[in-house]
Amino acid sequence: MGKGFYISKTVGIVGIVLAAGAVATIIALSVVYSQEKAKNNENEVQLTTPRTTAATGLVPTTSGTITGLVPTTSGTITGLVPTTSGTITGLVPTTSGTITGLVPTTAPSNEPWDQWRLPQTLLPESYNVTLWPRLQPDPNLGVYYFTGMSSVVFKCVQETDLILIHSNKLNLTSTDGYQARLLGLGTTVVPTIQKTWMQETTQYLVIELKSKLKPGDFYALYTEFVGELADDLAGFYRSEYNENGVKKIVATSQMHPTHARKTFPCFDEPAMRAVFNITLVHDMGTVALSNGMETEKVDTILEGQAVTVTTFESTKKMSTYLLALIVSDYTNVISAEQTLIRIWARKKAIEDGHGDYALRITGPILMFFEKYYNVPYPLSKSDQIALPDFYFGAMENWGLVTYRETNLLYDSVISSNANKEKTATIIAHELAHMWFGNLVTLRWWNEVWLNEGFASYVSYLGADFAEPSWNVKDLIILKDVHRAFSVDALASSHPLSSKEEDITKPEQISEQFDAVSYSKGASVLRMLSDFLTEPVFVQGLNTYLDTFAYQNTVGEDLWKHLQIAVDKTGTVLPLSVKEIMDRWVLQMGFPVVMVNTTTGQVSQKHFLLDPDSIVERPSPFNYEWIVPINWMKAEVEQSRFWLLERTGINEFPQNTTGNEWVLVNLNITGYFRVNYDTDNWEHLLNQLTENHKVIPVINRAQIVDDAFNLARAKMIPVTLALSTTKYLFQEREYMPWQSALDNLDYFYLMFTQTDVYGFLQNYLKKQVTPLFAYFKNITEDWSHVPFGHTEQYNQVNAIRVACSTGVDGCQNLTLSWFRQWMDLPNHNPIHPNLRSTVYCSAIAAGGSDEWDFGWQMFKNATIAIEADKLMSSLSCTKDRNLLERYLEYTLDASKIRKQDATSVIVYIASNPDGQTLAWEFVRKNWEYMFTEYGVGSFNFANLISGITKSFSTESELEQLQQFKSDNAEIGFGPGATALEQAIETTKANIKWVTENLTEIKDWLMAETA
Repeated sequence: MGKGFYISKTVGIVGIVLAAGAVATIIALSVVYSQEKAKNNENEVQLTTPRTTAATGLVPTTSGTITGLVPTTSGTITGLVPTTSGTITGLVPTTSGTITGLVPTTAPSNEPWDQWRLPQTLLPESYNVTLWPRLQPDPNLGVYYFTGMSSVVFKCVQETDLILIHSNKLNLTSTDGYQARLLGLGTTVVPTIQKTWMQETTQYLVIELKSKLKPGDFYALYTEFVGELADDLAGFYRSEYNENGVKKIVATSQMHPTHARKTFPCFDEPAMRAVFNITLVHDMGTVALSNGMETEKVDTILEGQAVTVTTFESTKKMSTYLLALIVSDYTNVISAEQTLIRIWARKKAIEDGHGDYALRITGPILMFFEKYYNVPYPLSKSDQIALPDFYFGAMENWGLVTYRETNLLYDSVISSNANKEKTATIIAHELAHMWFGNLVTLRWWNEVWLNEGFASYVSYLGADFAEPSWNVKDLIILKDVHRAFSVDALASSHPLSSKEEDITKPEQISEQFDAVSYSKGASVLRMLSDFLTEPVFVQGLNTYLDTFAYQNTVGEDLWKHLQIAVDKTGTVLPLSVKEIMDRWVLQMGFPVVMVNTTTGQVSQKHFLLDPDSIVERPSPFNYEWIVPINWMKAEVEQSRFWLLERTGINEFPQNTTGNEWVLVNLNITGYFRVNYDTDNWEHLLNQLTENHKVIPVINRAQIVDDAFNLARAKMIPVTLALSTTKYLFQEREYMPWQSALDNLDYFYLMFTQTDVYGFLQNYLKKQVTPLFAYFKNITEDWSHVPFGHTEQYNQVNAIRVACSTGVDGCQNLTLSWFRQWMDLPNHNPIHPNLRSTVYCSAIAAGGSDEWDFGWQMFKNATIAIEADKLMSSLSCTKDRNLLERYLEYTLDASKIRKQDATSVIVYIASNPDGQTLAWEFVRKNWEYMFTEYGVGSFNFANLISGITKSFSTESELEQLQQFKSDNAEIGFGPGATALEQAIETTKANIKWVTENLTEIKDWLMAETA
């Protein structure tokens, strides 16, 4: 961001001066920030205003430490007084009246400052950072800002006359014509600065020296700066909410993955671990939080304002992306058992008990992970905070985890069991990172998958410990394995691990946080834990964490420690852990294992959803995998065997006879699909019809999912896939039903605008009617909800599908519940589990009255979870005018929060009546959304994939390709890969519809005759 407010350094008790800003400076700040957004937040802006004021008072002591940043016992702070005029001077545009520093390097070069990676010449040791966020805007222009100063102590490890340190959108104060001051520790001789400048493209502050830094010596780099406390959800940013009609401001942070540099100059790479000493200056009456525990609070007057200066304990040695800084007027609930646990949220939310559930399960989850890792929790406290505006679902800042409100807060009156499960699993995911990711951190972002995949996998274990009655561990199949399969079966997928040199730019880093990293990562680690056995897996984890605590690693380090555990325990594997896992990590995709039960032959090949797609990415293993296979034969589990090559002959000890069936990939422990010979498919279908409970419930879900995807890949007839759903009229379990609905959803996407749609509706109505009657019976005519966790999920499915397909009595039921609420808005009679389904059904069946009531309830909602349910349901209307109005609301942050805009557009696109409207809206507004809202607001990958998922015509393909061409210069940011996948998927959809429409229509007509 642009230049802002001057911060001078004087000799004082704290040694800092943070002054207020002049109007001209704020204008410059606003202009530059607007221009920066137009460049999609990629470059940094610097207004250079030399100052002659010397930065004093930060003199190293003989002990080699830096002093002058801690308030003295007197409790007063001097030197923070405005000038006599009451305004700040010294930060005005240059004499020409133009903003300098906006032109990036004209051509690529080999200069260090034009490289995206830091040179390995300097290593940070510690930072002393003081920040003062202003929670009131400048009265003239309404700009929120923060001022700050930072000193980083670093060690020179290779002789150099160049310092590169990340800085982005910060206005750095010039002292003696330079934007930083270099100091030495102890007797170290300090080189003189020759030149400083901002290299915007690569986001560096560049400092050239007149002589070289010496290896082994320690130095300190001091900077003063100002930044905008923007609402862009990145770096140190502003979140807003209303409480009792009053607008409240929260200063909060999101440093991950490359936004710490937007808060203070720093060596912003994960391997550049350091200790952080944080001081926050904040309005008196507000609370300041950071990674460490508060150690001192001093109340004083600065610039005529009553403020508190809060100092925090030094952090552990950690990466910049894990730093967290928050100022708010929140309160908390506390549990002080083995570890101090605090849940922070808006005062009303805490008073109403919405933080109690998170507090209740955090302690048990922490204890579970302490035992699982066999490593004590490494910090003095565990803070978790719910934020109104937050880009990610949650962030694992070490000791201060940030969440969207919907993911941390739970209200038993309003929240559903799905909300409760989401809270438990996300808390477990983030707490898992306290060890795996934070205590031990991956060296670079090319191996994000290991960090996020691991946390995703063990989140199910932690949640299962906290809520053992849920059987939540099984749900990884629907939520992660199937999710990973869907994207990893595309020719445009990518390996879990990339080469470091291929992932360097911030947008490339952001693209790593996708379904492959999270869900495939979780799936292959679950497979690894299974074939090693959990005790061996955990033993290897323990030595890995012990060995590399407070250090950075690469993925192979984990394989080495798991191999040590394998060797110590005598575990038998066909190859080393590394040799096995390299096949799953270093090549994209996964195999389909083909089983011939007559001959006993087993083979594998790369599974592609579109068999005609061209795989351009080479594989070091020729797309072959080392496949662990768990299986059963006619209800009896058999010994695991390994498929080590493309084809294995007579792998099964015995061939099947008669009506015996073989079931491969028992409980879906392996990350692969399975195809059988025709006879075995028929035997499995017969078993489902005669007594489906003989087949494990997870595998019933997988038979359906495998069959539908094999059919899309032209490996089996589409009618065989449809036949796996015929038994559903007698199925009552959630997982098979959800698997079937997920796959039939593709049929709905493809056929909504064709005459197949009516036959599909009739067939599904026939299958779901017994399920609807079952739940009506066991709930005594809907008077309560079922007891079981997944049974409650399936009740929702029963009502949703029954209403959407026209089962007698369903839509009248939901509309009557909704209208009861309309009559008494302060008394909602709809059970929390059913609200999303009932709201959607009623708004779809109703008109503008129902929509307007839903919108009003959305705006009045004080609980984010309830607001989310209404927000999604408002997209269910069939009224085109209402849908167009709702789309326009997504570009008005006073109506739809920026963090929710993507979701609303995708919700509307999922409505057959809104799909075309949503696509036209995105095409029309792409430049505005991309430049004005930026990557911190819109999830462009989700937006593109969500809008285009139903594309299945040549016209839509042409529009998509034109969209790519029209916006090539503007760009797609983290959505670039999603756009390529959308084009590939659309081509596959076109072919699929052409080849299958008639056959599917005939089958559905026969089944519903």
